Amino acid sequence: MEPDVSIETSSMIRIAILPIGEIPHQTLRDYYSMFHHHHPIPLSSISSFYTEEQKSPFTSLPWDTGSLRFKFILGGSPPGPWEDFQSNRKILAVIGVFHCPLSPDLDSVIEEFDVVCKGYASALVTRCFGFFPCDSQLEDGAKKGGDLRFFPPADRQTQEMHFQTMMQEIAASLLMEFEKYVFQAESSGTILKTPLDLQASLSSEEVIKAKKRRLGRVQKTIGDYCLLAGSPVDANAHYSTALELARLTTDYFWYAGALEGSICALLLCNYLSPFLSFYQIDQIGQNNPALEDEVRCRFNSVILHYKKSFIQENSQRVSPLSFELEANLKLARYLCRRELSKDIVELLTSAADGAKSLIDATDRLVLYVEIARLFGTLGYHRKAAFFSRQVAQLYLQQDNRLAAISALQVLALTTKAYCVQSRASISDNSHNNEVGSRNADSGKMHHQSVVSLFESQWSMLQMVVLREILLSAARAGDPLAAWSAAARLLRSYYPLITPVGQNGLARALANSSERLPSGTRCSDPALPFVRLYSFPQHSSQMDIVKRNPAREDWWAESAPSGPFIYTPFSEGQPNDSSKKELIWIVGEPVQILVELANPCGFNLNVDSIYLSVHSGNLDPFPISIDLPPHSSKVITLSGIPTSVGLVTIPGCTVHCFGVITEHLFRDVDNLLHGAAEGLVLSDPFRSCGSPRLKNISVPNISVVPPLPLLVSHVVGGDGAIILYEGEIRDIYISLANAGTVPVEQAHISLSGKNQDSVLSIPYETLKFVLPLKPGAEVILPVTLKAWKLGLVDLDNASGIMGRQLKDSSSPSLLIHYAGPFTNFEDPPKGSVVPPGRRLVVPLNICVLQGLSFVKAHLLSMEIPAHVGENLPKPVYVENSASKEANVSETKIDLFRGSRGLRFLELELSNPTDDVFEINLSVQLDSTDDKLSIGQDAADYGYPKTRIDRDNSARVLIPLEHFKSPILDGSFFMKDFKPDEAADSRNSSFSEKSVRAELKASVNNLISRIKVRWQSGWDSSGELNIKDAIKAALKTSAMDVLLPDPLTFDFRLVRNNLSHGSNDSRLKGSVLAHNMTPMEILVRNNTMEMIRMSLSITCKDVAGENCIEGTTATVLWSGVLNGIAIEAPPLQESKHSFSLYYLVPGDYTLVATAVIEDADDILRARAKTDSPDEPIFCRSPPFHVRVIGTA
Repeated sequence: MEPDVSIETSSMIRIAILPIGEIPHQTLRDYYSMFHHHHPIPLSSISSFYTEEQKSPFTSLPWDTGSLRFKFILGGSPPGPWEDFQSNRKILAVIGVFHCPLSPDLDSVIEEFDVVCKGYASALVTRCFGFFPCDSQLEDGAKKGGDLRFFPPADRQTQEMHFQTMMQEIAASLLMEFEKYVFQAESSGTILKTPLDLQASLSSEEVIKAKKRRLGRVQKTIGDYCLLAGSPVDANAHYSTALELARLTTDYFWYAGALEGSICALLLCNYLSPFLSFYQIDQIGQNNPALEDEVRCRFNSVILHYKKSFIQENSQRVSPLSFELEANLKLARYLCRRELSKDIVELLTSAADGAKSLIDATDRLVLYVEIARLFGTLGYHRKAAFFSRQVAQLYLQQDNRLAAISALQVLALTTKAYCVQSRASISDNSHNNEVGSRNADSGKMHHQSVVSLFESQWSMLQMVVLREILLSAARAGDPLAAWSAAARLLRSYYPLITPVGQNGLARALANSSERLPSGTRCSDPALPFVRLYSFPQHSSQMDIVKRNPAREDWWAESAPSGPFIYTPFSEGQPNDSSKKELIWIVGEPVQILVELANPCGFNLNVDSIYLSVHSGNLDPFPISIDLPPHSSKVITLSGIPTSVGLVTIPGCTVHCFGVITEHLFRDVDNLLHGAAEGLVLSDPFRSCGSPRLKNISVPNISVVPPLPLLVSHVVGGDGAIILYEGEIRDIYISLANAGTVPVEQAHISLSGKNQDSVLSIPYETLKFVLPLKPGAEVILPVTLKAWKLGLVDLDNASGIMGRQLKDSSSPSLLIHYAGPFTNFEDPPKGSVVPPGRRLVVPLNICVLQGLSFVKAHLLSMEIPAHVGENLPKPVYVENSASKEANVSETKIDLFRGSRGLRFLELELSNPTDDVFEINLSVQLDSTDDKLSIGQDAADYGYPKTRIDRDNSARVLIPLEHFKSPILDGSFFMKDFKPDEAADSRNSSFSEKSVRAELKASVNNLISRIKVRWQSGWDSSGELNIKDAIKAALKTSAMDVLLPDPLTFDFRLVRNNLSHGSNDSRLKGSVLAHNMTPMEILVRNNTMEMIRMSLSITCKDVAGENCIEGTTATVLWSGVLNGIAIEAPPLQESKHSFSLYYLVPGDYTLVATAVIEDADDILRARAKTDSPDEPIFCRSPPFHVRVIGTA
């Protein structure tokens, strides 16, 4: 049997490539590689070398689409006994190859080549190729001529062109030789025999039968040469004749051979192309069911006739069984695809059963190899492993190194599932690794792929195969193959191997590595298991922000990377990529967390492990680590990006057991996925006690040019900034550029809660220092004001004084900054702008409870005023309508008394260990004409109040100064009811205006009252009394802000004599037993005329009326009750009367007015809605001191 048989084999011309003279092994392989590109030679390319001496027997030769197919055999092959039966088994051409610099004597080369060619009697064309000849060899070769062909020194492309020409010339020579052979075969009496014929008896009957069979065999042989010449139509015609003749002469063996050749001709006729590669003819019938059925039917007939040709008496010496089995293999290879797996398995099983009857052990070995290859191609790895073991056992029966090497190659090449790396496959594996690395993180595998990968992972057969590979490699002296097999055993089957066996494999790995050169790499990783743990996020000082050069606020439309481009801040934005994007910066260290696991029972020493970077733009840092038995550990692998571009990190490079291997994250992810699906017996990380982690994929990593890097810290320490409620303090933040690129753009903003606690930010200071060069530093002052603590914060602060509150309650400074756009003045169109950065400076403010409000309420107080001769100076206000000066209401200072004074009382508590001083100031509008222009307000300070530790104090805030001098109707427009219905929209607008005006008045009052505190030398602040005043004024805002409709005042009226008296007793007092003239002044504080009924009452110290009754002690002159007065708007009305005091003492005068026909304004001020309810206005008490006469 022959290896690598297929339907295409019948149309292939075998050419022996023989080394001549001394030639290095690598040089010979280099020359042999040039032949690989010339397996098919199109007939259209050989027309210039072809000479037709007579009419060609190949009448249907397809010159435009046909081709000659070559099969090159390096070193040649000995002639076989079946060459007459199948012409494609003959060596039809011999090409010698010699290296001219090492073979200077051409005579010896020619002599050696002639000797070699004598061993190939079937060769029709011979050539001897000489490479790199010198000038003398070229001259000598031109004289000798013959079969010498030289390739002068030139570049590879030129030699390839020259070589192609030589191969075309050989193809033309072979075609002409085929024509000669066909002419001779038809005319001469050629006798074709096989080993079956030689074993037959030579009776006269057999001789006669042999003569009759000759014609059919000649037609079959001519058909073979037609196939070799690339003319399937001519071949089919001769095969048809041969089939008819063989059938008539019962020549079943040759009948099967002709039918097998007709199958190849059938396929070539249907799919004729000069560029069909090896094995493609076996697959061309997949899209043509009718053709496939025809091929299958003919092959079944071929197998049947091979069985008919079996002769029982010759079965121990020679048998056609090998051809029958080859037909099974050819049909199986033609049908080899998953949907026809049942038919293929039947064919291969039948072939395997026939192997027992093969005479030659070599045929059995070839058969097992082909069966294993076909099962491996079909995906049946267990069956492939079984037959590969059969081959290996046949080799291992021979106790020599070459047999062990052959066994190793068979075991390693028959199926991908058990492929280990050896010295012969280093180059192939390196290429495969490069290809695999490009798709190292192509995502999750399909479920069916995972099943096919792990369905036989724990098969004992698989372990046995790897063990035999290990033993074969040890006997063959291939330490790399032994290391690879031991690594696969230890990594894939550690749960099924005892601790003693695990230690034995570890020793085998160590022993194999001692025989390998330092730095040897292997594609099969051993231990430890390595999986991706996480990508640590950058700190808040290294966030990356996309940059929009078209906008001044270039950071506005992008969220910080943190370090990923996709963050929760950009949740609403579209995301087309299924993988995250990660940005690294040239020159800045990066880190990746990986987890290592050692599930075996021995201590694992990892000499070095570092990130595997295929892109070449990152310098990884190796580290060494020791893993105890059955343990796992999370380590940090770091590196520095060196150039701009994409970074590919498919896994880690590990130097362990003396060999360097690459551990791919994808392989471990698939392993863990198989464990989760129950396809793998054990999870190596779970068996080491590690928790189950979510699968993490490697993001798309890109490296950008160097960026500036600002580093911040608070001058004086980065700890918490402890402030009392309301405290104002300046802090200083230092910014230093730790990068290698200057900062050219910078902007400061606020984020987080309590942003109003930052009173000032030095925007101009930062802009003034730009560009901030590498290594430069700037200090920014920031003014802070502590906010008011809520109930939850008070509970948190009450536990441990000085403990920092939640980070979410403190504001942060956001500094967006960036370097130059590009290093060129005119950047190329479409160039990528380097991103910017975002620095988050958290203001770790810890607000402690300072002065706390215990109670805040409104107090009303009446201090009797002393009746005197003169009134206080009137206060002039400017009337907005007439611009005339009018006299406002009379206001009496606190030393003489006041009427209806109102105070806001704040009760404060000091729960801290510090002492506070309270300073109250009130800002009033100035109406003094002597004030200079622009000085429109004055602050009135009050004595300071000291509050000791764990004590309380009350602070009174006078509100009398905030009364409006005029009772205007604008505050009560919402209560007006016009006669005609107004537009509801205008009415609503008016109500909103009134509410807004009242609210503005209250806010104006609050803004003018300042309660500041100071503790120590550097701690000061301001109490937030806004809420307290609003709560206190919630029901009394009108009483505080609006005046009474009427205000009253009493005054003594002296005659000229009295005024001239120098008696000091008379000032501010009244003499008993003397008629004292007085007058009452009633001021109208509204804009309308008021009609009233006025009554005056005098009471003694006991509060009894001393004017009326039988016991009256005061006599009067004039009218004291039912006084009708009409008070003009914003003017005063006077009424005179006299009192005669009989008894010295203290008396009180009180005036009461009943307003007649009160309008809506007065009723609103009096807070009454009933039109029948009278409106009373009462004056505050006025004190009269009566002294006796001497």
